[in-house]
Amino acid sequence: MRFESIMKGLLTLLVVTFLLASTPVVLGQRDEAHIRVIVNMVQLNVAVTDNKGNYISGLRPDDFAVVEDGIPQKLATFAEGNEPTRSLISVASNDAPSAGSIKESRGSGQGASAGGSPETLGSIVAGANVFILFDTSNYMYRGFVFAQDAIADFIRSLETANRIAFYSYSRDLSRASALTADRSQVIRGVRSTVAGDDAALYNCLLLTIKDAAQYQGRKVVVVFSNGPDNSSIVPPEDAAELAQSTGIPVYMISTQEARLEPVSTAVFERMTAATGGKAYFAKNWREEKRAFASIRDDLAHLYALSYYPQPNPNRGWRAIKVKLVGEHLKKYNIRTRNGYRPLPARFSAENAAASVDSAPE
Repeated sequence: MRFESIMKGLLTLLVVTFLLASTPVVLGQRDEAHIRVIVNMVQLNVAVTDNKGNYISGLRPDDFAVVEDGIPQKLATFAEGNEPTRSLISVASNDAPSAGSIKESRGSGQGASAGGSPETLGSIVAGANVFILFDTSNYMYRGFVFAQDAIADFIRSLETANRIAFYSYSRDLSRASALTADRSQVIRGVRSTVAGDDAALYNCLLLTIKDAAQYQGRKVVVVFSNGPDNSSIVPPEDAAELAQSTGIPVYMISTQEARLEPVSTAVFERMTAATGGKAYFAKNWREEKRAFASIRDDLAHLYALSYYPQPNPNRGWRAIKVKLVGEHLKKYNIRTRNGYRPLPARFSAENAAASVDSAPE
């Protein structure tokens, strides 16, 4: 029994080490063994709400203060909702809204803008790469077709999202449709799925996050899961940490069946909160569609902040805190990822440059 435990531990370590291999972009210091620390521009998706859950719009860059490991950071870029990301030099040169113009927008899930006028769903996620991960395990026998319909509708509504990928999972991950702008190809991938084996959610989620991390710009992972994980060897904390470290929010839509399992409920909620996403538990297919609409609404009201980290000797977990500046703003709530770990990699300067040149656009 002890031998089996040791072998299982070694297997887990090998799998996690393989899955967490990542493409380097910006290099830190190296030692004689050529171990480098990757410290990219840190990107944050920040939701600001009042105590009733209404989104707060109209905030300016100066309204945010970001601290990493207690070290104040200087914002490099800023964007609100569906507007283009701009450098702070550009933002400062434009007429920024005054504090008195802050608006509250109710989270209706219908994609309404803060000003009350409707906006197209495509403009909400313009330029984003959306990765959808669908549970096709034996937990999905009931309501399988309804779930496919809800996902297909969600894909159709992402009119001007940059690209969409559709993956499915049971014991193994199936990349049914690689990242593409062709919506019909993605929907064909949805319709081709069938329900079957045990569920290895965390194994497959880790692989999905790793795929998404290869691409520049805004990335989002949306998971539809009907139940707990019963066959992964990767713990959920590893998937959550990779999502945090690569700045990818994870949204999870699960059926009420999963909520009957307290451990899965806690894991789903903790994982999504740590990455800046949300967890939803739907009783029926109508609530599933409302959950997808709520995700679109959330994306419409996120502030996109980024910074280049100030010198920091910490190569381990770096804690991020985002606060609002000013007494009149302290009453609002902030949701974003709570930190990241600079990803170590073993490589030479020459193949690092080659990796950057060959990274997916």
